[in-house]
Amino acid sequence: MGETAYRIDNLQYANWSEKIFHQMREGRVDAVHVTIAYHETFREMVLNLEAWNTWFERHNDLIMPGRTGEDVRIAREAGKTAIFFGFQNPSPIEDDIGLIEICHQLGARFMQLSYNNQSLLATGCYEAEDPGITRFGKQAIAEMNRVGLVIDMSHSADRSTLDAIDLSARPIAITHANPHWWHAALRNKKDEVLKALTTRGGMLGFSLYPHHLKDGGDCTLESFCQMIAESASRYGAQNLGIGTDLCQDQPDSIVTWMRNGRWSKETDFGEGSAAAPGFPPMPSWFEDNRDFDAIEVGLKAVGFSSDEVAGIMGNNWLRFYDANFGPAEKE
Repeated sequence: MGETAYRIDNLQYANWSEKIFHQMREGRVDAVHVTIAYHETFREMVLNLEAWNTWFERHNDLIMPGRTGEDVRIAREAGKTAIFFGFQNPSPIEDDIGLIEICHQLGARFMQLSYNNQSLLATGCYEAEDPGITRFGKQAIAEMNRVGLVIDMSHSADRSTLDAIDLSARPIAITHANPHWWHAALRNKKDEVLKALTTRGGMLGFSLYPHHLKDGGDCTLESFCQMIAESASRYGAQNLGIGTDLCQDQPDSIVTWMRNGRWSKETDFGEGSAAAPGFPPMPSWFEDNRDFDAIEVGLKAVGFSSDEVAGIMGNNWLRFYDANFGPAEKE
């Protein structure tokens, strides 16, 4: 008999509500990594933590804070969903390396080194040139490794991502993206990058955001699961998980915040990015947290074993959480 099958979504940015928390439970989702910063400063990020503390208090029968892999197991036993925090931009650490440890102490477990643009740490995927990880970035990677804040390169450019993989003493993650060979969106990751990521024990979370999907919102479940099967043959099923990038119930104005932040007066969609404003429609087979069963069925249909399905649906992320959310072991 295989190990207990956990269900983990390693990236969502929903418009949080009691309705969504109930849907997480209906979908038997044991843990979700939620974005609490796109372009926020440290203080603005703390305000988002305050909002989450209110949700934890009001809905403590449905959700609980997550800090360690063990919290996922505790949540499962209690019939709750463990919520893990992450940043899609290093803006909350501003220009202060000491804030990396503070953010980890406040519950952050993932931080992207860049979000589409050049940051103080790394280059984003929409920049014309990618000089790689910066001087500050090298220091930040070492500090993130020390405290257990996972490096996420989902929105970063290729050289910066390869640099991060090489510089990091611990495995890194691409929490929400798909292979470029399946769908040539600029945000999707090239084979060279995914091979380097997974060879070093890193994790790839497959995205269901329509701009990342072949045929967009018309992508079929079979196409998505066949892509995962091909990825498993190239990179190993043990290095794969789900990171849906679900933005459920968000108003279209949030897209402007995600893309523009405060840096631009006009929307720069980036080369190869869809120019349509607002959120695209999700595939009919995955619209909210109640639809994870469909992915599980689709993975079995393309030939994955029960243990492999359990790994992709959550057990692989749980193993990664166990190994990487705490301080680095001293030699």
